[in-house]
Amino acid sequence: MPQTIPSERARSGESNHAPDGRWLGLILGMLVLPQYVALGAPSVALPAIGRALGVPFGATAWILAAWSLTSALAMPVAGRLMARWGPFRVLVVGVVALAAGSALAGAGPTLPVVIVGRLIGGAGAGATVIAVFAVATALPGRERIRALGIIAAASATMSACGTLLGGAVTAWLGWRAVLAIPVLALPLLLVALAGRRTFTGIGGERDGSAGRLDIVGVAVLSVLAGSLITLLQAHSVGLPAPVTLAVAAAGALAAVGLWWRVRRTPDGFVPRRVIAARGFLSAGLVGGTIFAGYYGVLFLAPSLIEQATGGGPLVAGALLVPAAACSVLAGRLVGTATDRFTGWQVSAGLAALTVVGVLVVAVCNGPIPIVVGAALTVCGFTGAQAVLVSLAPELVAARDSDTAQGLLNFMIFLGGGIGPAAVAGLSGIASVPVALAVLAALPLAGLVLSLTRRPGAEPDHTRGSRR
Repeated sequence: MPQTIPSERARSGESNHAPDGRWLGLILGMLVLPQYVALGAPSVALPAIGRALGVPFGATAWILAAWSLTSALAMPVAGRLMARWGPFRVLVVGVVALAAGSALAGAGPTLPVVIVGRLIGGAGAGATVIAVFAVATALPGRERIRALGIIAAASATMSACGTLLGGAVTAWLGWRAVLAIPVLALPLLLVALAGRRTFTGIGGERDGSAGRLDIVGVAVLSVLAGSLITLLQAHSVGLPAPVTLAVAAAGALAAVGLWWRVRRTPDGFVPRRVIAARGFLSAGLVGGTIFAGYYGVLFLAPSLIEQATGGGPLVAGALLVPAAACSVLAGRLVGTATDRFTGWQVSAGLAALTVVGVLVVAVCNGPIPIVVGAALTVCGFTGAQAVLVSLAPELVAARDSDTAQGLLNFMIFLGGGIGPAAVAGLSGIASVPVALAVLAALPLAGLVLSLTRRPGAEPDHTRGSRR
């Protein structure tokens, strides 16, 4: 059976009924909004940032990729830290880092400083998201899907509506204000303070007995992910050949080091029993490919609309708003879909939507097809986040739930960094339609992987139970 609410509720005389997933989803959705505003809003400002800082447009992809990269890396770290601290403390640290990094990015005089700020802010955002998901995934099955569906709809809505917000702020206040928007996350700590009992009661109290954090494991995984993103953008940022080779060598050594660490340290940062759990790696890979398609389109869509209409960032942001409505619809329908189909069948459909969306943007001209394609990828993004993240507690033993949640989110959100980096890198050596066509191969691979899952590979719903 899925995870249940801790028994302390019964001992305290409270009702044993599960909290309303819709109500809790609304509260938790508010807490992740800054993470997704920080992705959607700057995408519209990228052309203006490139002009203001005197860098090629392709180099500005780092502003999105850096955020996604450290968000992904922070998630498994936060998952491990929650075993000691609990989700509330991780949330507080995450929000503070999110705000501090965003302030630095908004004030940065050069692109490298801006990127450093985005790296810090992304790490804080990743910790915030994993704390929120830890609470949501501790709910019983149906309420968990409801809460995650609302959180996913809120995140996709803000990442899409963030384009309008970003366009308006860029036009009226400038691009620096856009990068500083996540500083507004600090007031949301008041919401977390008011709901502290929710975080400790549903997420469960931690006993602080977790072992030491595997720093070597963190390091090799970070180098591997960072080198992959850097290599994808090497051409677009004009990285010299010797540096490119050094980055490639570092990535290869990190891959070998990660393999060695997993074999030699079964309980390390990447536990062997977690990544070997049936369906775990597949779920992460499918989610990562869908996120890559979505964020790749999010990177290019505003500039393509500006070129097609001759308008500025405000026009591009406004035209992308209809995609947000699709995210709300997808968030509401995903629970119904999982009642009738398996998680792998639903993920296959979401991957197919993403493939079609990327190809529509690639082959069709004009602002309307771009908006339609973006809407399709938004639907894939929203549904994948709810369906695949909800699998984490069902794929592994209860004691590994936080670790599995962090690693699964790492693989999924890393796709969000790979998408813009791949498109930016390919755009420097090929046309935009060709770059997007290559990008579509990623969610297509996710579609194939979902369809080839055998019925016997469905998750065992007793594994994540807390009895």
